[in-house]
Amino acid sequence: MSSQNTARPRAVFLDIDGTYADHGLAPEAHVEAVRGARRRGHLVFVCTGRPLSMVPDHILAAGFDGVITGAGARVDMNGEVLKDSRFSPETAALIVDTLDAHDVAYILEAPEALYGRTGVDERLRRVLTPVFAGRSRHDGVLSTDVDPVEDILGPVRYSDDLRGASFAKISCFDSPVPLGRLMDVIGPEAGLIPSSLSALGESAGEIFMAGTHKAVGIRVVQERLGLERADIVAIGDSANDIEMLEYAGVGIAVDGGHPAVLAVADQVTPGPAGIGVALALAGLGLLD
Repeated sequence: MSSQNTARPRAVFLDIDGTYADHGLAPEAHVEAVRGARRRGHLVFVCTGRPLSMVPDHILAAGFDGVITGAGARVDMNGEVLKDSRFSPETAALIVDTLDAHDVAYILEAPEALYGRTGVDERLRRVLTPVFAGRSRHDGVLSTDVDPVEDILGPVRYSDDLRGASFAKISCFDSPVPLGRLMDVIGPEAGLIPSSLSALGESAGEIFMAGTHKAVGIRVVQERLGLERADIVAIGDSANDIEMLEYAGVGIAVDGGHPAVLAVADQVTPGPAGIGVALALAGLGLLD
């Protein structure tokens, strides 16, 4: 489905973790690729599973035309909120009760903040620090002073009672039971996908609103701007990128990404260490 035609503008949607950046660190070549594509008149959007509250300024520093966060739950463009969907209060309370009853370590994700139980930060540091060991610095990356664990925990607000929180997604990091067993209790308003931190296995995952995914957010932007689906380019690596790669006119998977993402992709590109976003955009003729 790919095309080398650059006579018309394209709209590029980039996943962050494992695609544009490696655990919050963006290679300089990716920053320049975003800027170069926009200089050519193309549009470039962040399209991430992270909530807006967890997208730091250093990621956005390249300059983007809009931000899709919460895996399609929220869409911001030109200072306007085009979409902001969340779990119903009843489902939100049921999720919190279920996770607490099974001693799951989790973070509730909303655009304005992350929410966690008092003390969960120490538990998450114990779980996440080994995952990120040796990954906090790379050659050729931007903002090498970023601690990937604190990148996750920095926006978290802590409370002993989270039943009244409003949120769109939940990241679970340390469940004593496989999370799939809890979904029957939570019910059909929610779905589960594997965590992008694959090293955590079945003890981790993301609970999302049923029917909400990145392609939903892309369609909001598409309708607002009158984009042609054929002119949409999407690049991603994780299970929450499947729908957006399927929807895009050109879907590009990151080498070594989730097998289901690779299965639906039109092309494959290296990860951040191999400046895959820059190579992909250059290959499509979108750069200078």
